[in-house]
Amino acid sequence: GRLAGPEQASFDFCDLARRKRWTLRPNAGKFPWWILAPGRRVPNSAGRDYLALVKLLFASPDRTLRPFLGDGEIARNLWNPLFVSALNTDPAEASAALAGAIVRETFAKGGAACRPLVAVDGLSAAFVDPALDFLRGKGAKIRFGASLRSIAFEGDRAVALDFGEDRTALGPDDKIVLAVTAPVAVALLPGLSAPDQFRAIVNAHFACPAPKNLPLLTGVIGGATEWLFGFHDRLSVTISAAERFLATPREELAERIWTEVQAVADFSAPLPAWQIIKEKRATFAATPAQDSLRPGAETQWRNLFLAGDWTQTGLPATIEGAVRSGVTAAGLCAGASSSRR
Repeated sequence: GRLAGPEQASFDFCDLARRKRWTLRPNAGKFPWWILAPGRRVPNSAGRDYLALVKLLFASPDRTLRPFLGDGEIARNLWNPLFVSALNTDPAEASAALAGAIVRETFAKGGAACRPLVAVDGLSAAFVDPALDFLRGKGAKIRFGASLRSIAFEGDRAVALDFGEDRTALGPDDKIVLAVTAPVAVALLPGLSAPDQFRAIVNAHFACPAPKNLPLLTGVIGGATEWLFGFHDRLSVTISAAERFLATPREELAERIWTEVQAVADFSAPLPAWQIIKEKRATFAATPAQDSLRPGAETQWRNLFLAGDWTQTGLPATIEGAVRSGVTAAGLCAGASSSRR
């Protein structure tokens, strides 16, 4: 209920370098007749250019993405922005199989499965706060600022959680869903295999309401900006696979991105209050090698389960993958309870 987006699949693009705009509009049904309609596809592309999506559905786990996409116009104008944002990894090293998983659940299901939905009030309001309210309603105690230092094990069970000043013993029916980052999980669980290479994301936020004619989401070609979000109270930018900007001073980044935002939104204004957020380890590197290191939800301990977008969800490090990992872990907890009754 807190996600907003167009009623039909629609993606607006702006090419800053060439000063062009277009809208990608897949049809709702599964048969992709939209690739035959010039007004619905990428300009100067042909229907056959989209066959790369079909080939990705059959990509083996060891293949990288770039050979499937090529280096032509459609790669520049659609495939690169689409898959770099979905995988947060350069196509030259990204997993073709993970890209195929994205295609399988979007384009292959038709435009109805491709609607871009945005958390207009923020991810906390859309996902975190409702989850916390639900847990509190069930009597759960939420503790912030309590870092888990270690887990004690006996045989095939976790038996205690060490929070430093507080040690919590686990009863025979207690179960753990460990939803932490991959490096933390590796430090807590002996012998755990997990991704150990990561990619960055840079986000920029400007305290300026979006112009009325600006779409909620715009893909940007030919600039540092990759996706521009137009909210009622702010303009936000996302840059994926952003290692190249980690050393750039925040002030310099803010000036550069604001110049691009003005060009995309077609208005002129002084630089407003801004915030640049650099996440150095935003996601695991979605390469074939790193994907092979992802563990499943079950562990060698029968009362401890893993959750997180870095676990083996079959998807890249996305919100959808994170949600599925939680559902999987909860199901395993419930199954563990049922099997003992």
